[in-house]
Amino acid sequence: MTSRLLLFISCIIISTLLINACKNSHDDNALPETVSYNFDIRPILSDKCYACHGPDANKRKAGFRLDIADSAFAPLKETKGAFALVPGKPEKSELYKRISSTDPTYQMPVPESHLGLLSEHQIALVKKWIEQGAKYERHWAFTPPVKKPLPKVDDKKWVKNEIDYFTLSKMKEKGLTPNEEADKEILLKRVTEDLTGLPPSIQAMDDFVNDKSDNAYEKAVDRLLQSTAYGEKMAVHWLDVARYADSYGYQDDNIRTQWPWRDWVIHAFNENLPYDKFITWQIAGDILPNANKEQILATGFLRNHKYTEEGGVIPEEYRIEYLIDKTKTYGRGILGITIECAQCHDHKYDPFKQKDYYSLLAFFNNTKEAGFEGDVSVSKPAKNPILEINDEDRKNLLRFINDRDTGKLTVSVMGERDTLRKTYVLQRGVYDKPTYEVRPAALPAVMTFDSTKYPQNRLGLAMWTVDKNNPLTARVFVNQMWQEFFGRGIVKSSGDFGMQGDIPSHPQLLDWLAVDFMEHGWDIKRLVKQIVMSATYRQSAVVTKDKLDIDPENVYLSRGPRIRLSAEFIRDMVLSSSGLLVRTIGGPSVKPYQPKGLWEQATSGRGVLATYKQDHGDSLYRRGMYTFIKLTVPPPSMIIFDASNRDQCEVKRLTTNTPLQALIMMNDPTVLEASRVMAQKLSEEKKDENYNLTKAFRLIICRKPSDKEIKILQSYYNDELQSFKQNKLSADTTLQQGEYKQVDTLDKSSAAALMKTIEMIYNMDEAITK
Repeated sequence: MTSRLLLFISCIIISTLLINACKNSHDDNALPETVSYNFDIRPILSDKCYACHGPDANKRKAGFRLDIADSAFAPLKETKGAFALVPGKPEKSELYKRISSTDPTYQMPVPESHLGLLSEHQIALVKKWIEQGAKYERHWAFTPPVKKPLPKVDDKKWVKNEIDYFTLSKMKEKGLTPNEEADKEILLKRVTEDLTGLPPSIQAMDDFVNDKSDNAYEKAVDRLLQSTAYGEKMAVHWLDVARYADSYGYQDDNIRTQWPWRDWVIHAFNENLPYDKFITWQIAGDILPNANKEQILATGFLRNHKYTEEGGVIPEEYRIEYLIDKTKTYGRGILGITIECAQCHDHKYDPFKQKDYYSLLAFFNNTKEAGFEGDVSVSKPAKNPILEINDEDRKNLLRFINDRDTGKLTVSVMGERDTLRKTYVLQRGVYDKPTYEVRPAALPAVMTFDSTKYPQNRLGLAMWTVDKNNPLTARVFVNQMWQEFFGRGIVKSSGDFGMQGDIPSHPQLLDWLAVDFMEHGWDIKRLVKQIVMSATYRQSAVVTKDKLDIDPENVYLSRGPRIRLSAEFIRDMVLSSSGLLVRTIGGPSVKPYQPKGLWEQATSGRGVLATYKQDHGDSLYRRGMYTFIKLTVPPPSMIIFDASNRDQCEVKRLTTNTPLQALIMMNDPTVLEASRVMAQKLSEEKKDENYNLTKAFRLIICRKPSDKEIKILQSYYNDELQSFKQNKLSADTTLQQGEYKQVDTLDKSSAAALMKTIEMIYNMDEAITK
């Protein structure tokens, strides 16, 4: 044989081995005793079959559907005498015969679909499902949750509350065991960051470590839940959902005053407004009986979308755009579904018809909002309908609104027309191509909208949404809350509970929590406390090689969460640890340090936001959530750390790791100023370097350093100190960071060396990880 032929044969053998390895990669997974259509079969069919045999009539092949039982069990139109599914008889079922075939002219999926063949494990699942009767089930997320009995577990000593029964049972099923509880300092940092978005103080650390009582942790949790910082932390996620920003977007991108709505969200979380009211007020607060200004203000949720101020636009086109945005935000943020996919045609995977989409949109179609208003040369901070807030309101009902100025505030809110505006299904979603009329109605595939029970307006939609029989609302919110604490929802695709979404890792736990949440008055603080009090949450995040091999993403929760802080909370950690943080709650958004020229390079040249005018004084040291968000140029340091750009509803942020993030931590003016201020404050205490380094480490990392860590810090400090004393580095230049007052009475070389060492601590991975 020639060497070329040998090489060719070797390639064939290697390719075959790789294909077989891929097909058999799940073969060692044991088949479940009872194969579930929802959790075992539907995901396979959705990935491999629905593209050609699913809900989309335009893409359907051979007139055959696999997503509904009536079609799946019917005789095949193009293969006489054959059936796709014959319950109990896989050998007579065309589905099984084709997915298990090796004949490219017969097998499914067909090679040209590029969907890939089923693995041996998937084929075995389908076979066993057919053997067990090929029973179809309604999609799990569209079936009301049921609170099943707690699973039986062996290690009841580990269990802290009901959550742990479900997680421990799943761990055992996967051959995993739980970790021990995290060290007290690490646990306190985790829960303090999770509940307030801020690091614990040294006093809080000492109190917690020294408290030997059995309920020391619960006392710490209760204290954090009562902190006003809790509302700020919880609000950040909802601002992503609600696409909150401080400008209108589009070309001119002028300023808007939606921040009173943002302050209401903080207030609502701090006051523990039940979630059913929280949602009802935001959807329909303006049409509640005897609605007050707080309830009307809540409807700003539906007005946070972009708004054009450009000349020459077609008002109706943009009015429809705003309605589409409202519908998408409601669908994704509250129901966890991709309803926007039915804007132009029937949904390709979920049972949502285009008619259903426009029937849902009809609820929002009767607002007084216009597609365009006013003179292009004059920008107004709010667009009709408008809520006016005066000094008397701020002294009474709306005391949570923090505004140093006197006079009238205006906020864009919802408001109904006196006459009903007709809604039409739009051909291909085009604003000027109406077809037939539809009436307001919620999604029938989720839950019937009973017009004798619910009015056909936004209040009726809100009532339908928070009805305890609605299978989505409680599940979706509980999942979002779980995601906030563990970095991943029980349903990973937290914005898609539909057919193409991920199945829940712990379906019984999700349902138990959802029902329990509703049974206890939609109490958000109670839900949050349940999660953080669980042994599951309190575990050490240490991971062994075996656990990493079995469960690299910690889906089955056999270790505690270890997650990087969100963008806003990285800023908050830096400001709080250094003593710079100004704890004022609410008020107009602020403009801290930012590289020059960014706004100027992306502007029409019109309006007050054409150039970036940095704030000074206390405004430089506010929490990250108060940083001014201009939609066309979001805050650069926060975007680099994966903050939402807020141009659309976002229920889960991306998580990236890039060199730019390291550059931010090493060069951002706020980090450098915080390092300088902390160094000067520590130097003023007149203690030795060991004290200074230990305290700095505790303030930033939130635990006591080990002897090894102290030696490294001391070595780095001494090296830097020598460099400054020998004028290899300039102490004066190093210390000239930020606008916060300088302390000129200190030894500059020592202060600069300490500043550089603190910078290094801020750049530890542990500093920005909880």
